[in-house]
Amino acid sequence: MPLPLPRTLSPSKVASFKECALAFRFSAIDRLPEPPSMPAVKGTTVHRALELLFVADVADRTPEHARRCLDLALGEMAADPDYVGLDLDQGAADEFAADAARMVERYFSLEDPTSIRPIGLELMLTAELGSVTVRGIIDRLELDDDGELVVTDYKTGRAPAPAQQASRLGGVHFYSMLCEQVLGRRPARVQLVYLGRDPQVITADTSEQSNRGVERKVRAVWDAIERACERDDFRPRPGPLCSWCAFQAYCPSFGGDPALATAAQPVSIGGRAGG
Repeated sequence: MPLPLPRTLSPSKVASFKECALAFRFSAIDRLPEPPSMPAVKGTTVHRALELLFVADVADRTPEHARRCLDLALGEMAADPDYVGLDLDQGAADEFAADAARMVERYFSLEDPTSIRPIGLELMLTAELGSVTVRGIIDRLELDDDGELVVTDYKTGRAPAPAQQASRLGGVHFYSMLCEQVLGRRPARVQLVYLGRDPQVITADTSEQSNRGVERKVRAVWDAIERACERDDFRPRPGPLCSWCAFQAYCPSFGGDPALATAAQPVSIGGRAGG
C-alpha cells in the first residue's frame, strides 16, 4: 500500500533521507515522536540568544548584552517542552547554561556584531520546486558592504574536518536557492558559524551553477521519495548514527518491524501523516 508523501522538504529532511531512508520515513511520514536531544535544545537556546542580540540596536550588541539575551533565552526555554523533557537536575541545568554561555561568548571571537546588517532573523522561506514545496528557516540573512545578500547559519556542534566542509555547506546552499526562488536574488555568499570547541567560520561563494546544482539534487531526492512512498520501500542504512536513533524498536536492523510504526503514529485531527 502506498505511503503518503511528506508535505515539504527542508535541508534537514534532505539530509535525513540521504543518511537513512527508513529513519526519514519514521520521522517525516509516520511522524513518530522523538525524545528531546540535549545538543538540539542547547542549539535552540543559543540561536535564540543570538537572535535577541541582533534585534538590539547596533551599539548594544556587546558581550554584556549578549549575556542578558542568553538569560532571556534560558527563561523562555524553562517552559519549553523539549527542555522540560530533558529532565535536568540543578547541576545539569547549570552546566547546560554554562555551556550555552561559552558558545555565546565564542561568537564574539568570530564576528563583530556591530558590523552586521541583518535584514532577516529566523527567516522562514517557502517555495514551490516542481511538485514539491521546499522550505527552510535562515538563522540570519544580511547585507554585506556591497549590498549583496549573505546567508549565515549558526552551528553549535563540532566543526567539520576540511574534507567534510563542502558537504556541511549543503544546507546553506539550499537556503541560497530558496532566496533566489522567493526574493528573486541569489546571495553572494553562504557561511556556517561554528560556536563549539573549535570556533570558526566556513564561507563559500555561490553561483548560478551552485544554485542549479541544489535544485537538481532536491528534485532527485524528491523523485526518490515519491518512488519509495509508492512502493512502500524505505530501507535502513546501518551506520554510526544508529547509536543515537530513536527508532530502533521499528528498525529491522535491530529486530524491529516497520509496520508497527503505523500503529504508533500520533493522533492527528483533520490532518494526515507527512510533514
